[in-house]
Amino acid sequence: MHFLVVEDTTDVAEAITERLGRGGHSCDRAGLLEDAKHFAATSAYDLVILDINLPDGSGLDFLKWLRQRKNAVPVLVLTARLAVDDKIGALDFGADDYMVKPFDLGELEARVRAIVRRRSGEAGATLSAGNLEFDMATRLASVDGEQLQLTPREQLLLEIFLVNKGRVLEKDELVIRLFGMDANAGPNAIELYVGRLRRKVSGSGLEIRTLRGLGYQALTSKSDAAAR
Repeated sequence: MHFLVVEDTTDVAEAITERLGRGGHSCDRAGLLEDAKHFAATSAYDLVILDINLPDGSGLDFLKWLRQRKNAVPVLVLTARLAVDDKIGALDFGADDYMVKPFDLGELEARVRAIVRRRSGEAGATLSAGNLEFDMATRLASVDGEQLQLTPREQLLLEIFLVNKGRVLEKDELVIRLFGMDANAGPNAIELYVGRLRRKVSGSGLEIRTLRGLGYQALTSKSDAAAR
């Protein structure tokens, strides 16, 4: 997945991005509200991890800015404050969850997975399409119980398609989600990875359509859905 980490404390931001990076996710970092707005205006994210206390203002101002622009990206708020009113304010402004500092990185990762699952409409820790299953915690994919041999980027691409089933994803958006903002990869790299993933999930019930001039769309194949 592609995450935005808005946190001005360098060691905390680095710890978060390193932990999520080991899980196969790409992360952009912003230490100021101004930088966060720039990132959010130019890229699509699967989740924002947002600190409340920033050098140039409150993270809640950024959260309000997102929601005023109809940006429904899930937001996990980090706060050193313990006041109940602060927690209520974050949730009222549209946060999906919050954590109080200091926090355990394992719990943060688990909460991130839970938010992403809720967004995709899945109740458990596994995303599925037809007879294909993807475990978000272990990063393992299987078809009819047989494990698929996927590279880390193929795992990430599969997760992106499963979370966004039915949605048209442009190539440029996939480049950023798969490689991050600073990557030199282009649309040709996406075509290569999509082609590889298609071959590996062939017959699983997950169909990855190419929509000329638009991008890609992942769907559960109708024949498989009817069979079930």
